[in-house]
Amino acid sequence: MQIRRTKIIATLGPATDPQDTLEAVIKAGADVLRINMSHGSHQQQLDRAKQVRNAATRVGKEVAILADLQGPKIRIESFADDEVTLNNGDSFFLDTSESPEPGNSDGVGVAYKELHSDVEPGDLLMLDDGLISMRVERIEGKRIHCEVVNGGVLGSRKGLNLHGGGLSIPGIAEQDIADIPRAVEMEADYLAVSFPRNAEDMHQARRLLRKSGSTAALVAKIERTEAIENLAAIIDASDAVLVARGDLGVEIGDAELPGLQKRIIREALKQNRIVITATQMMQSMVVNPIPTRAEVLDVANAVIDGTDAVMLSAETAVGKHPVRVIEAMNRVCLGAERHCDTREDEQTLNVRFHRIDQAIAMAAMFMATNVSVQAIVALTESGSTAQWLSRVRTSVPIFALSELASSRRKMALYRDVYPISHVQQWTELEQEMRQALHSLVKRGHLAPGDRVIVTSGDALGVEGGTNTLRLLQLGPDGKVEHQSELDMR
Repeated sequence: MQIRRTKIIATLGPATDPQDTLEAVIKAGADVLRINMSHGSHQQQLDRAKQVRNAATRVGKEVAILADLQGPKIRIESFADDEVTLNNGDSFFLDTSESPEPGNSDGVGVAYKELHSDVEPGDLLMLDDGLISMRVERIEGKRIHCEVVNGGVLGSRKGLNLHGGGLSIPGIAEQDIADIPRAVEMEADYLAVSFPRNAEDMHQARRLLRKSGSTAALVAKIERTEAIENLAAIIDASDAVLVARGDLGVEIGDAELPGLQKRIIREALKQNRIVITATQMMQSMVVNPIPTRAEVLDVANAVIDGTDAVMLSAETAVGKHPVRVIEAMNRVCLGAERHCDTREDEQTLNVRFHRIDQAIAMAAMFMATNVSVQAIVALTESGSTAQWLSRVRTSVPIFALSELASSRRKMALYRDVYPISHVQQWTELEQEMRQALHSLVKRGHLAPGDRVIVTSGDALGVEGGTNTLRLLQLGPDGKVEHQSELDMR
């Protein structure tokens, strides 16, 4: 039976709040559940995180939580009547004063109070994800006068972008500083930083996260023009990157987005980082029960390009078919993976080995591509060996066994890696390894006659201690029949 290698991230929302729906979403294939901190109260977010943990326990699957910070997203203020209709050629102003009047068809306030200093006549402002655009004509004090280029219905609190980027707004907003401890309280496994400009924004987020007592991994959402200019450094400062195609497409233009998506994926893989592709991947399924052919191709192309995970937003958060969309995403990923030729991929880690577990991972993947094996088994404490193993594409599944729930949840996002709870029972490595393989046979992951690569540390239970690689053959009874050993102690 084919096992899906690409991971699926589903966003939580009203559509997934019912207990039976959440459990069905996990059973259908969701590996990571995203809590968007832009929506709902802190108590609602905390309740959803608890529901995820409970549902995952009932289903019997390791599931990670991704807390997504709001970031410094620029929004207009509210209208007196909640929305206005703008026509092409209309005059419209944006007011950056501290206490603007409720908006109307003439203009509206802006939450970002420095916008008047960042724009100049001729700039194009994009509102509501680019559905409405207006050109700056003049700036008078804190009021920006514009001409509507593409009109439409503009609602309260919609987002605003400057086409081409260049806003000086910081990457970590004041609200983010308050929300990071809240994400820690939710026991988030991943923290997504929205709108980072440079590596320092990611370093600042990491400092705040560690100060709050969390070891969560950091995800950089690439959605600003400035981030593209500093792409390599941002990726280096992060544990994972997310191609946030919504705001990024608004800033750079839709024509540039496909090529840029591929560039971000390539750069992330080059630096051995996890990469996630997101935004409107199956948007039509917010309403419809099946995806369009274009959406199927979009997901498949991201998988073929090497993305570790694909993410759903409104499709699961507020859509009519949250379970069906996971099932559809699962089918498409499996279909795309059948057409991926791992032999054509680069089979080396792009690092100089500073740690033994990196060298062990590279040796294991080299062996897996040159010797017929059915699985790789990693006995790991922190999950770092499994992470390095996942950086080289292979058709061989990686079963990562760990006692630590936090490590198993984090590994849920690693491509090709399937985390499994394993309680250490022996002090001797040989006995513990045999016990682990016996457990995998009982679970149906391995079968008699399978050849398996096992990575482990000779000092059991030590984080970062992987230093041993074994090639094993299971006998007809499922027990170890033959082994050869490569020891790099």
